[in-house]
Amino acid sequence: MDILIRSVAIFVLLWLVVRVGGKREVAQLSAFDMILLITVGDLVSQGVVQEDYSLTAAVIAVATFSVAGMILTQLSFTFPKFRPWLAGSPRVVVRDGEPDLETLTGERMTLSDLHEAAREQGIRRLRDIELCVLETDGSFSFFTSGDEDDRDGAPTSDGLA
Repeated sequence: MDILIRSVAIFVLLWLVVRVGGKREVAQLSAFDMILLITVGDLVSQGVVQEDYSLTAAVIAVATFSVAGMILTQLSFTFPKFRPWLAGSPRVVVRDGEPDLETLTGERMTLSDLHEAAREQGIRRLRDIELCVLETDGSFSFFTSGDEDDRDGAPTSDGLA
């Protein structure tokens, strides 16, 4: 029972850390961030199972984390008004070519992060972005002024709608 209680406590702590930490994809993490995450994983396992390295302790810890994750997901579906609090909500970070520096700061992101994400999508300048949304999973959705032509059924250059 002790492992179950410690697992729930660590799960809640890690959930809070991830929620407060902002939305960053694993691919955006630096080498130091990755080492830090691996170290945190080891520390968490020590805190959950203490000196009990039995198979039973590991099964209880993994099952507790899995069930706690499923409970949060179910709560998100059952009570939609809590969904933004549980899973986060998309945030607009660029509107009409202008970055929202307050939103970026709140998400612990820099303009360099935003420029990098835009370049990965083939966008050279922020002023070419009509709308950029930071999704709940940390990915970016970019909408440029040319996107409307693709949505309204206008023929493309190859003649297909």
